[in-house]
Amino acid sequence: MPTTIRRAKANPTKAFFVRMLTRDISLTDCILDLIDNSIDSAWSESGATPTELIEDRALAPYHVAITINADTFQISDNCGGIDLDDATNYAFTFGRSDEEIDQAYSVGVYGIGMKRAVFKMGNAVSVVSTFDDEGIDAFEVPINVSKWLVDKTDPWDFELRQATPANETGVTITVGELFDDTVSLFEDPTYVRRLHKALARDYMVPLMRGLTISLNGENVVAKTINFANSSAFEPLRRSYEDNGVRIEIIAGMTSSPPDDVSPTEEREEDISGWYVLCNGRVVLAADRTDNTVWGSAVPKWHRQYAGFTGVVLFSSTDPMRLPMTTTKRSVDTSSAVYRRAIDKMARPTKEWIGYTNARKGDLEAARVLEQKVTSVPVISVAKSGGLKLPSPPKTKARSVANIAYSVDATRLRKLSAAMGDAGMTYRDVGIQSFEYAYDSFVQDEA
Repeated sequence: MPTTIRRAKANPTKAFFVRMLTRDISLTDCILDLIDNSIDSAWSESGATPTELIEDRALAPYHVAITINADTFQISDNCGGIDLDDATNYAFTFGRSDEEIDQAYSVGVYGIGMKRAVFKMGNAVSVVSTFDDEGIDAFEVPINVSKWLVDKTDPWDFELRQATPANETGVTITVGELFDDTVSLFEDPTYVRRLHKALARDYMVPLMRGLTISLNGENVVAKTINFANSSAFEPLRRSYEDNGVRIEIIAGMTSSPPDDVSPTEEREEDISGWYVLCNGRVVLAADRTDNTVWGSAVPKWHRQYAGFTGVVLFSSTDPMRLPMTTTKRSVDTSSAVYRRAIDKMARPTKEWIGYTNARKGDLEAARVLEQKVTSVPVISVAKSGGLKLPSPPKTKARSVANIAYSVDATRLRKLSAAMGDAGMTYRDVGIQSFEYAYDSFVQDEA
């Protein structure tokens, strides 16, 4: 056997590790990672689980407050804190060790979220935890990133210092000396609005369960999804178990399909598409790509299909079983659990596509049925075996012809204004133009 003469070092440098850790994640997703940690603790402290889309007050005692400006980022919660043993052995390691016990129903999988987030934002970091371990205590972890990167004394460790306990158990993370990219984004007046909308969407489940999230002092209100319900329209709601994962699917009509499917006239804030949630966290919102069903299990998305919304909630005590990526901003399409769910998601989607095709036969009758609905919040949708959609009444077939032509947009808008409505759809301008020409030249009933 050959004699070993030396061992080649294979340790990563800190600078390389930090660069690789932070380069492929956005600042917004870093902030969401920190919020995820707070919410994971809130679920654990409350004993509640994010396994169903319901509304209650299970998380009402807990709050998460985020403050951002050009100088500082801070997130503070009252969700129980990190105790000293966990801080020493787990919370600040890069990646989870084999013996570490995950919080049940968490979305933290790899143990990198907090470190990745603060290293992305700035140079001066402070993590303060107040915890109850047979008496209230607190510690602080101060991190000067630039100094830590070159420190060779204890290469990967952080110092824990005694701190003054806060009024409530929880964690406060403050980042100062923000990097230029962070400052530039935080100074953008539209950024806070975009972040606020992301929080309302991605945390709709914990917000509906009573959690308070505030951004620069303004409380976030959960994004709402309401389904149409009537004797003709009933959304689907079903759940099942698959390899340690509970899956709940809700799908149905959230608005009438468009009569005009011109791609230039997309609806603003259209919620149509599939929402994928993992342990209560939205990882895909209003998806209309082959990440869900479109273009794979069913035809590619077309504006004709607008008005259909599906929600699929995956929940498990083991987050490794959930079909989400490390950034929690997409799905792992290779997951067997997810692929099997796609088959079930495709069924109501295909039924909706069929309905949008059938309604063309009698749009007026379809509109009448679509207007006779009540709005039911996603949390109140009743369990059912399948999606219920109407078959529009059959009418005597008429020979029809489609007219398609292009005109200068400025001239078209001048024409619509002359007709009395400058905001008229292209389709209606065409119809009224035809009717005017028909009446002028033919002068009889069609």
